Amino acid sequence: MSIHEECGVFGIYDPNGGCARTAYYGLYALQHRGQEAAGIATINDRELSYHKDLGLVGDVFDDETLERLNGTMAVGHVRYATTGGGRRENAQPLTLKYVKGTLAVAHNGNLVNTPELRTGFEYKGAIFQTTTDSEIIAYAIAQERLRCPSVEEAVCRAMEGLRGAFSLIVMSPRKLVAARDPWGFRPLCMGRRGDAVVFASESCALDAVDAVYEREIEPGEIAVVEDGKVRFIRENCEGATSHMCIFEYIYFARMDSVIDEVNVYHARIVAGRALAQSYPVEADLVVGVPDSGLVAAKGYSEYSGIPYGMAFHK
Repeated sequence: MSIHEECGVFGIYDPNGGCARTAYYGLYALQHRGQEAAGIATINDRELSYHKDLGLVGDVFDDETLERLNGTMAVGHVRYATTGGGRRENAQPLTLKYVKGTLAVAHNGNLVNTPELRTGFEYKGAIFQTTTDSEIIAYAIAQERLRCPSVEEAVCRAMEGLRGAFSLIVMSPRKLVAARDPWGFRPLCMGRRGDAVVFASESCALDAVDAVYEREIEPGEIAVVEDGKVRFIRENCEGATSHMCIFEYIYFARMDSVIDEVNVYHARIVAGRALAQSYPVEADLVVGVPDSGLVAAKGYSEYSGIPYGMAFHK
């Protein structure tokens, strides 16, 4: 059994357009976080378009599809099945049309109160099309939007009822919203490329689209992009502290990423050194298991003085 807890999210606002192709390259850089399904939703002149399917990013999208999706905002997702399994209908971003317009939602994480939320919504008449907790988040935001004046306030209110890990990118016809749970379980960062504002699970995706890393979205924080201007909502940040999943540094993330201001490559070197200090052995060679174990093995070798050897393969 393999560990399937990570997904990758990507979002961009760019008044110059071409967001679908930028999202494609961003998702390509995040492919290690999810290899079961991929999708992109875009806004062009307030009209929502999307394409998603099972498979790798390079298989799901071609030039013709990306050209059709061209727009000034985009949300992308690569998926590993956590809640709901690997069905085609569970591919993200999730898109919906409701009385206030349209929404697209990309979610990395896993809620722990899914059964209670789902039952509560079903008894209010909700009909779910997927088996994911991500659809519950989308439905919660849409319900709150009926009772408040903006999509960002709806996200803020919906977050109050969610328990567990969620890094979200939400797209309405006029706004791009990024949000992170108050525990900071999953990563989410922000960068810029000229007039464009970019959000991604890891900084390696910013590098892939020539965006400059600016900052992390803090636990509980909401970032709102409207007409190129960014503002932050911190109502859910009170008492919030980062509890970043340690497996982001050990296994999930790409080694050239920076997560919560910590370089993943350096974190794995330090972990290898700590392992050598705590568990010294007599050996001829230190060998890493590709890919996540290679750097940790180097750290073990550096501390122990045991030569670092070639990696083995299956």
